[in-house]
Formats: sequence, C-alpha cells, structure tokens
Amino acid sequence: MRILLLAAVAVLATGCSAEVAGHAVPAGFVVKDGTVLRFRPVLLEAPPGPAAGPAGERQSTDSAAQQAAVQGFDCAQGKPDPLDGRDDPALPLVSCDRAQGTKYVLGPGFLSGADVSWVDAAVDPRTGSSMINLSFTAKGAKTWAEWTGQNVGKQVAMVLKSRVLTAPIVQSAISGGETQISGKFTLPEARQLAKDIAGG
Repeated sequence: MRILLLAAVAVLATGCSAEVAGHAVPAGFVVKDGTVLRFRPVLLEAPPGPAAGPAGERQSTDSAAQQAAVQGFDCAQGKPDPLDGRDDPALPLVSCDRAQGTKYVLGPGFLSGADVSWVDAAVDPRTGSSMINLSFTAKGAKTWAEWTGQNVGKQVAMVLKSRVLTAPIVQSAISGGETQISGKFTLPEARQLAKDIAGG
C-alpha cells in the first residue's frame, strides 16, 4: 500500500465534522504527548519477512550494521519492540511498519509530535476517499515546508514509539502548515491512523 502526501487545498477547522453516508465524522485529535511521535526520512525500504540472523544494532550509523539489523529484526505483529520509544532521534533507526511488517532504515528525526497541533480523518468530497489531515505549529510548518521542498518523491516515516505508523511519499513541497495523507484505507482505518499519530 502506497500512501501519498498531498498539499492541503483547504484548512480544516478543529471541531468541524463531515457527513459520510449519514454518519458524522468526529472532530480531530490534539497530539497528547509530543515526545512519542517522530518524523524520519526513509533511507531504505525492505519487504516483510522473518528475521534471518541475529538481531543487530538498530541505531547504528554504519550501513553494514544497518543491513544486518534489517535482516535480524523480527517485525512479528503483536511482538513487543525492545526500544519501545527509547530510540535516539539524533541517530538512524531500523524499524518496521506495525501493520504490514515492511522493514525500514530511517534517518534521524527532523520533526516530533510537539510540532503537530492536531490530526483528523475525513472523506474527500471530490473523490469519496478517506484521508488524514495534519496541522503543524508555526515552527513545525516552517520545518515541514523546508523538508518537503527538498524531498519531493521521497518517503517520510511517522514513527510512534519506535514503530512506523505510515511512510507516505511526498508529492510536492508543502507550505502553509496543513497536509493531507491519502491512500487506500477505509474511514475507520484513517481515523485509527489519525488517533495513532496523535498518540491516542
């Protein structure tokens, strides 16, 4: 599943809701703990698979050690992560997608949950597809605009407690402090992802 980051065309106000097939979509989430969410660039993506070899150092700056950690890291769903949010944001991180088991080598964090003011799930009235909306603080919006402007076509991972929630592709430079994540997910899945991004 590929998820795309798109520049928002409209600012969504907290407290608003949209109607979908007779059901109201609840208002967005405020990020509860800015220390548990990190935005990290994706340096390498590897397909899901069982651990093949000993577990390696998941925060090494050495590319050979990173490759060994990818091979030895067990992404089994439901298995506790030994780092569980104790990763150093200044160092690379080997992690995986909690739902699909895709393995990643991620660069150092450049944004945290403290840079996000709120997150919500909605349905795009033009396409009928579900999406997640993120609103950044003034500081976060500036960093986000700079980073996306320099990384169009690349992936960014949103990491909660050392596990990748989503790793969308940046489609364009995103300024203005608002971002949409679109992809192949249902509204309940989008809402759960928004809740997870908010740390809830």
